Amino acid sequence: MKTHIPSQGEIVRQWHVVDAGGQVLGRVASKAAMILMGKHKPTYTTFLDTGDHVIVINAAKVRLTGAKEGQKVYRQHSGYPGGLRETGAAHMRATRPTKMVEQAIAGMLPKTKLGKQMYRKLKVYAGDKHPHQAQKPVELAIS
Repeated sequence: MKTHIPSQGEIVRQWHVVDAGGQVLGRVASKAAMILMGKHKPTYTTFLDTGDHVIVINAAKVRLTGAKEGQKVYRQHSGYPGGLRETGAAHMRATRPTKMVEQAIAGMLPKTKLGKQMYRKLKVYAGDKHPHQAQKPVELAIS
């Protein structure tokens, strides 16, 4: 028996909405990464992007456990000597709350061209409004 590999025309993509308000950041990120990769589908294939689109709302209200709010550090390097910039989680939440969620999800995706393709299907919004109502997104519950 041969294994069925879905062609590009056979892949059906849905839109999912994840409400991150009051949810733990890691749990939201792992669930969103799983949907982006397509691991929730029976047609999942490691070398194809069979995943769905994910919309994350209320990213500013995501929860960090333990002492991460004061201790977690986001690092960014320009590539030049002395070009390391460090930002605390509290400052990141105040200035760019969507970046926290985006980085958490991106860290759980493959570090390849395929992973970048999956990341492009992610939309993160700080508030509870998003402009993707025409795509008829399905509410995704996180337990």
